[in-house]
Amino acid sequence: MKNRIWSRSSYDVVVVGSGPNGLAAAIALSRAGLTVLLVERENIPGGGARTTELTLPGFRHDVCSAVHPLAVASPFFRDLNLERFGLQWIHSPAPLAHLLGDGTAVLLERSVDATAERLGRDGRAYRGLLAEFVERFDELAPMILGGIRMPRSPALMARFGWSALRSMRGLARSRFVEQRAGALLGGIAAHSILPLDAPATAAFALVLASAAHAVGWPIARGGSGAIVAALLACFRETGGEVVTGVPVSSVDQLPTARAYVFDVTPKQLLAVAGDRLTGRYRGRLRRFRYGPGVFKMDWALREPIPWRDPECARAATVHLSGDLEQLAQSEALVHAGVAGDSPFVILVQPSLFDPTRAPPERHTAWAYCHVPRGSEGDFSDVIESVIERFAPGYRDLVLARHCVTAGQLELYNPNYVGGDITGGMSDLGQLFFRPMAKLDPYATSAPDLFLCSSSTPPGGGVHGMCGYWAAESVLRHRFSRLAGR
Repeated sequence: MKNRIWSRSSYDVVVVGSGPNGLAAAIALSRAGLTVLLVERENIPGGGARTTELTLPGFRHDVCSAVHPLAVASPFFRDLNLERFGLQWIHSPAPLAHLLGDGTAVLLERSVDATAERLGRDGRAYRGLLAEFVERFDELAPMILGGIRMPRSPALMARFGWSALRSMRGLARSRFVEQRAGALLGGIAAHSILPLDAPATAAFALVLASAAHAVGWPIARGGSGAIVAALLACFRETGGEVVTGVPVSSVDQLPTARAYVFDVTPKQLLAVAGDRLTGRYRGRLRRFRYGPGVFKMDWALREPIPWRDPECARAATVHLSGDLEQLAQSEALVHAGVAGDSPFVILVQPSLFDPTRAPPERHTAWAYCHVPRGSEGDFSDVIESVIERFAPGYRDLVLARHCVTAGQLELYNPNYVGGDITGGMSDLGQLFFRPMAKLDPYATSAPDLFLCSSSTPPGGGVHGMCGYWAAESVLRHRFSRLAGR
């Protein structure tokens, strides 16, 4: 049976899971001259970066990820030059619009100065907080995405860490005197899906805001699936082999290999290969903590969203949440296991900037809110009520909608445990040391088994760096002649 599925009886490396990290690991290993097989349970590769018609024919929706600042910042993706395989990045004029309670928008512009000008008395403080990180982003990004290793610019990293390790609420209270700057950065920090008084939540705001100014928050032309298509083309160029539609329930199903690399979270690794791991390592994996889930919606629209503040039409991404205190309250409720009636909503309106997403004169939108982990609740009315408050008449434009609960997200992709789209809680205890405190978090207790998912450093996001660093670990441990090539 094995030889009827894949072309060879043995490989140097087998990678399980074709999300961006699995693809990155497969490409890095294949580029090193190894024979690599990539195995995917679904018929279409991509993991959290797929695009399909979820609502009506001709309306193309990103199933999970939609906006990609870390993809354009990724040192590995940059090295691959994915544009030569047809990938095109589209930038909206402003990366982000954050809506305050009165319906007015605070815009994060590509320019730090232009953004600061909109922040009143806090403009100078905003500029002082971010200017150096933006100017030196080419140095900062590789260190942030570098996993556990000595930074190349220790002084820059120390200055970043001084603010980044604080809570978002604490940083805002110490820096700003008005609401707008704190609300803008607070909405970005909430992408962490953590309470905003938790240590290191400021890191998410600083990284993503700096990226917005330095490289933008782009969408991929045609949808996030275009990123995967480019990665697949790159992998096949190096001679890699892809097999889809093969769920892996045990390592024993796979062909013989010197190394197996899994783009899965600790829960799935235990299920697939737990019998090959030591008891101590299994115990540490079981202690890995997952975060809250999300409830996601997609819409086919008759017209663009009719925002009360027309400046929202300049941004592909819109945050609907009010001021920092309102945002902090809604996130705290989620972590207490309570679904509030005014959740933080992240919305993307890709068809305003990418006409390939919908038929002529029609549009798409994508949004989610944070919910308690594993929730099967339907929050569609809650989300649409929030949007309607900021865009009266929105519901009248809806041609069709598609909803996914947190529990259904896990059925779609087992890596989204309970609807957690980040590969596990990213609090201070698991931000740097995931899935556990270990100098090489990609190597397991079995010499031939490795982990490359967002449950390893540097964590969630479409950047491929978890896969890249896992590949480096494989080369060191199993193919030492190729390490440091």
